[in-house]
Amino acid sequence: MASINLIEAFADFKEAENIDRPTMMKVVEDVFKTLLRKKYGSDDNFDVIVNAEKGDLEIVRHRIIVEDGNVNDPLAEVPYSEAVKIEPDYEVGEELYQEIEILDFGRRAILAAKQTLASRIGDLKKNVLVKKYSDRIGEIINAEVYQVWKKEILLLDEEGSELILPKSEQIPQDYFKKGESIRAVVKKVDLKNNSPVIILSRTSPSFLSKLLEIEVPEIFDGLIVIKKIVREPGERAKVAVESYDDRIDPVGACVGMKGSRIHGIVRELKNENIDVINWTANTQLLIQRSLTPSRITSMDIDSEKLHASVYLKPDQVSLAIGRKGVNIKLAQELTGYSIDVFRDNEGEVEEYDIDLEEFSDEIEPWIIDELKRVGCDTARSVLVLTPEELERRTDLEKETIDEVKRILKEEFEKE
Repeated sequence: MASINLIEAFADFKEAENIDRPTMMKVVEDVFKTLLRKKYGSDDNFDVIVNAEKGDLEIVRHRIIVEDGNVNDPLAEVPYSEAVKIEPDYEVGEELYQEIEILDFGRRAILAAKQTLASRIGDLKKNVLVKKYSDRIGEIINAEVYQVWKKEILLLDEEGSELILPKSEQIPQDYFKKGESIRAVVKKVDLKNNSPVIILSRTSPSFLSKLLEIEVPEIFDGLIVIKKIVREPGERAKVAVESYDDRIDPVGACVGMKGSRIHGIVRELKNENIDVINWTANTQLLIQRSLTPSRITSMDIDSEKLHASVYLKPDQVSLAIGRKGVNIKLAQELTGYSIDVFRDNEGEVEEYDIDLEEFSDEIEPWIIDELKRVGCDTARSVLVLTPEELERRTDLEKETIDEVKRILKEEFEKE
């Protein structure tokens, strides 16, 4: 059987598993019919038969046998005298099937056909990749780190397709090594030099949204809806949720028993603080909730100018603004209002105080949580209580309490 070895080309097809068999056959057929048209001027009387398993093909030419001298169309008809040379039993009116030796096309034409086929396969694989990831925009995927560069990371998915995680889409605390498996959301599909570039993100709000969907079954089932997410990657995020079932507390469901659901997400986001709040159409209440963990004294709202003036006690102002102004910035993004913070009762003399969270690098988080549980959320609120009182009200040991008090006192002595 005359054939041309196309094993390599078919192997390329098999690598792109999403290219179906009919499409593969059609591409190969098109390539060789082009070859036939160049040689014979038409491909009407030729059949291209592809054997994908063996990686070869054959071309069969079929013509009607006519009396000698009655050939009107050499492509569709063959004289009787020529037909009987091939098979003596042929008769006028029968159809002659003749296999074409592919080598008759010439080495240059065969090489060109193989190059065209490889190019068409490459284009198909690109189209498959674009469609696959265009349909998955907003979804979380797992990928393996293949190469780490200064401005981006090259990843490979389970099929070996290349994905890009730019530095701008990485959480500032992210650090990855080759071979490590990471999670990210598909952000967009770009075309660069006619090649698809799949861009991933770990800073997008949709990444946090999908993580919540995975961890909170009520969100996946549609009983709880995420109304809005705003993030300062690696620092803080605010998630506004609403329940469609009055029996379900949306905030409690998202946080989980003792924070079981939210802790895994916080770890994934490199200890990003996540404030989950109840969504409401009441603007004043939404602004109040969005400024958590601070407690607001009063508020003036200008709905026309989308502006709010918020008044807080002096010890709450720093909480409302947050580290590097992140808390108030996110509150503004969440509510759509510009927010100005003012100290309430400015005439009163207030002692300088520090939120306990500021000591998280010196005091273990579980100790801070235990102190907060009994209402001690600032340094001075701890210092005003005696060690005996703290030991009685908390589950902390005396040595731990003494150490905490020493750290807090030293901070005020510095000031």
